This record gives sequence, structure tokens and C-alpha cells, in this order.
Amino acid sequence: MSQLELDPVTAPVSPPRRAGRRARTSAFWLALPLAVAAVAVFVLPLTGLLPDGGQNLDATRQPPAFLAGGSWAHPLGTDKLGQDLLTQFVSAGRLTIVIGLVGALVAIGPGTLLGLLAGYFRGWVDRVISILIDAQLALPFILVALAIIANRGSSLPVLFLVLALTGWAVCARVTRAATLAIRERQFVVGLRAAGASEPRIVFRHILPNLAGTIVALGTLQVGTAILVESALSFLGLGVVPPMNSWGSMLASGQDELSQAWWIAFFPGLAITVLVLLVNLLGDALLTHHDPRKRRR
Repeated sequence: MSQLELDPVTAPVSPPRRAGRRARTSAFWLALPLAVAAVAVFVLPLTGLLPDGGQNLDATRQPPAFLAGGSWAHPLGTDKLGQDLLTQFVSAGRLTIVIGLVGALVAIGPGTLLGLLAGYFRGWVDRVISILIDAQLALPFILVALAIIANRGSSLPVLFLVLALTGWAVCARVTRAATLAIRERQFVVGLRAAGASEPRIVFRHILPNLAGTIVALGTLQVGTAILVESALSFLGLGVVPPMNSWGSMLASGQDELSQAWWIAFFPGLAITVLVLLVNLLGDALLTHHDPRKRRR
């Protein structure tokens, strides 16, 4: 035997294993700032450290503290009504994160179920669901949103309905492809030969094997839900007062760019960074759970 075979500690790590470790490490370092940001926006209001968020017409359009004329009494400045932007930013961040998480859940749920059924049963079930997926993906989401909101009005339940209708098709397509591969594995063939019922095979054996893919899809869908909500709120179709999100803050600051650019800058920057980190985390999780990506 060679020294490498006698001493596994010194044996070189295979490329797939190294890629898997890199993916896990990347996922950890990407999840850490997301967790810190989530804890901050939910815990800060409980500490009493945030400035008063009420109107103060004597301090309208006050710049952030790091600019000339700014004050640490309002670290991110104030808006046209003299309201503290940091207080608004934290409050809007809570709602944005909640919308992202709930929006991902309402899209992942039906998408995973339909993709699972299409990939396992195939035949006419697969054809019908595939037609629905193609039809949904062919429709611009803004047209779907306009039709629903014009009929139902703007509210959080309507927003979640829009997120579900515009997000399930992508989740269903990916889940269907993964299910088609799993259903041909030896353990599934053995379960069929042993007489296991199809619901048991689908929900007790195939679905757990899709957990990694579903988690990665859910993470990516969080970023998509945040972008959709921000776009709708920017158009006045998403979050409506008295509720406030980063998208609605961005919309309220678009008319103030020439006089108080910071009103729109901070929520816009937060949306960009949050969606970027969430998408990178989803890609790292997908790489970790997909052996084909680990071999690249």
C-alpha cells in the first residue's frame, strides 16, 4: 500500500468534496450577515435606542449624520415631514423580510407539490401541469399583478396571492426535473416492487430527497419576492400606508432625489444588498446539494 492509502489524513481531498466544503463555507458566511440583519431589525425597536419617528416640521430633509449639516439625533437623516429615516428603515425592514419569507412559502408550497406530482406520475398529469407552467411563465408578472390588484385592491393578502401566482411555476419546473431523476433510482424501483403505495413513495421517500433542492429554491424565492414587492410598491400597487416597506420608502423618495437623495438611497441600497446576499446563499446551497455542480 502507498503512504496515501495508509494515512487517510494526508490523502488529497477530491475536487467534488472540496467544492462541497467551499459551498458549505460560503453558505455559512452568507447566512451570517443575513441573520444579523434580521435580528437587528426585529430587536432594535425593543431596545428603545431608535430615535422618535414622529413628524418634526422644524427638521425636514435633514441630511445623514456623516454629511455636512447632519446630526446624530437622526443618523440617516429625515424625510420631507421631518420623520426619522432610521426608525422608518428598521420598521420597513421588518415588513420586507416578512414579505420575502411568506412570499417564498406561498410560492414554494404549490410549486413543489405540482412539480412532485408531474415528475412522479408523468403521463397526462405531467402534460397538464407542464402546460400550466408554460402558460404562467409566458405571462408577465406585472400584468397578473395589475389584474388581481385592480379587482381586489392593495393589501398584504392580495400581495401574497400575487407572489404565489407569479412564483410557483419556476419552483414547479425545478422540482419536476429533480423528481424525474429520483423516481428512476434503485430504491424507488425497489419500493414499487415491494408493493409500497404511491402516496407513501412520493411523500415518505421522494419528498425528503428533494429537501436540499427545496431549501435552495426557497432561499432564491425570498429574493424574488422582495424584488416583486419592491417593484409593485414603487408603482403604488404593493404595500400601502400606514404600512411601510423598503419598496414603499423607495417610492416615496423618488420625487425627492434632487433635494434629499438619502430618502431613496438607503432603502434602495438595502434591497440590493439583501437580494444579492440571499441569491448568493441560494446558489451556494444549490451547489452543496447538487453533485453535478460540485464536480465543476
